[in-house]
Amino acid sequence: GSQVDIRPVRDVGPLMNIVQPFKLLKMDKARSNIVVSRRSVLEESRAEARTELVSQLSEGQVLDGIVKNITDYGAFIDLGGVDGLLHVTDISWKRINHPSDILKLGESIKVQVIRFNKETQRISLGMKQLESDPWKGVAERYAVNSRHKGKVTNITDYGAFVELENGIEGLIYVTEMSWTRKNVHPSKIVSLGQEVEIVVLEVDMAKRRISLGLKQCAENPWQKFMEQYPVGSVI
Repeated sequence: GSQVDIRPVRDVGPLMNIVQPFKLLKMDKARSNIVVSRRSVLEESRAEARTELVSQLSEGQVLDGIVKNITDYGAFIDLGGVDGLLHVTDISWKRINHPSDILKLGESIKVQVIRFNKETQRISLGMKQLESDPWKGVAERYAVNSRHKGKVTNITDYGAFVELENGIEGLIYVTEMSWTRKNVHPSKIVSLGQEVEIVVLEVDMAKRRISLGLKQCAENPWQKFMEQYPVGSVI
């Protein structure tokens, strides 16, 4: 069974009665026994395909591949004799918790070669590079002090992430959530999936970060208090 295929095969039924090439591994005339291997033929063919593919690889090239293995940090893609790594940060422009959120084992996908080290033959692949970069024009679409609506996608101890559009998220720091509620967890103020109105406080294109404010959409009670009771007022 180990000589049938490169990968373990549980059921050889589909291969029965089909003419295929085999490599002769061992012949015992005394016992009238012959050992042949289909796996060796496939490995040789795969090695040839690998050599040809590697010789033609170039950064920016778009290839078809099959998801071979999924890990916490990405997925290994079989390009046809050679594997490349699709890192989790290069799967989608939007933040994902795990590669399995988007990819499935055995799935056929298109990827782009973003880095290729000829010495180590390490291939880095990307999927999001095949789509337009949603960050283009962000500074214009989300100008400082402009108001927008978005959906809360993640809540942490230091704030909440809000999706403004597909692939674009901003962060509301806990200190920018409420004028009056201090030292409370963000989950006490917003909830996952909630639509919120926010104000853009800062856009950092280099770091691809957008700082948002929630409390700025409400009247500042302290400012109102100062206007009603200026310094020196008798209360």
